[in-house]
Amino acid sequence: MLRTEQLSLAYGDKPVVDNISLAIPEGGITCLLGPNGSGKSTLLKSFAGLLPARAGKVYLDNRPVEQWDRRRLALRLAMLPQKPIVPDGIKVRDLVALGRFPHRKWWQRNLTTDDNATLNAMAMTGVSDLAERPVESLSGGQQQRVWIAMALAQETDILLLDEPTTFLDWGYQLEVLELLSTLNREHGLTVVMSLHDLNQAAQFADRIAVLADGQLDTIGSPGEVITETLINRVFRVHATVNLGRDGRPFCSGFAESAKDNPPANDHDRVHVTVQSEIS
Repeated sequence: MLRTEQLSLAYGDKPVVDNISLAIPEGGITCLLGPNGSGKSTLLKSFAGLLPARAGKVYLDNRPVEQWDRRRLALRLAMLPQKPIVPDGIKVRDLVALGRFPHRKWWQRNLTTDDNATLNAMAMTGVSDLAERPVESLSGGQQQRVWIAMALAQETDILLLDEPTTFLDWGYQLEVLELLSTLNREHGLTVVMSLHDLNQAAQFADRIAVLADGQLDTIGSPGEVITETLINRVFRVHATVNLGRDGRPFCSGFAESAKDNPPANDHDRVHVTVQSEIS
């Protein structure tokens, strides 16, 4: 459904992604992992047709993304950026309703269909009781649910999210990820998201793609990907990886690698949630 072939991306003369071939499984949750600057956000932008390829292609249904009409593309996939900007004074219902824009033609609006889709999206994300509240008055976790509701109102098959748990405390992070898991499981939504926390990716993803220095380092199931060897190689830290009762890996702690191979900066350290077991 969504795939890349020998894709290379750049900002001006600066290469960011190099020769990546990747297929996104339909109806699954795919997580992109990697240090800051490894190309996760850039790759998501290319999936959404927001960044032209330097070489190679992004395909949706075997058709290059750049050949899709923008409105028709918005009917197939929705993109939620890392730092969406809330319009001043906008209420929850009105923001969610903006997701219906790709379904409208300039001369018409199907009030019943649009209103039903808006109400349904708010119900699925648990924000119906916030409908008349200004979005800017909500907590970070509530706002993220509203943004996801807006994306759901587009009624697309694919949802792309760039670090949807950024700036949220741990409780809200899990709330958002559990919501996405429920939407995937109960509604068949294909989810592609970038994350920093390895344990969260291991718990919620069906498939994990690890990027390093703009290239695809590893791809597979959480059990195949989240290993002590990979964490040391890609993130340059030592971690202990065990398996929970469900067979999914979890990291129980970490320490810096040798001084001759330090993390480039604090953002390049692996994010590890210290816990005893993921059930």
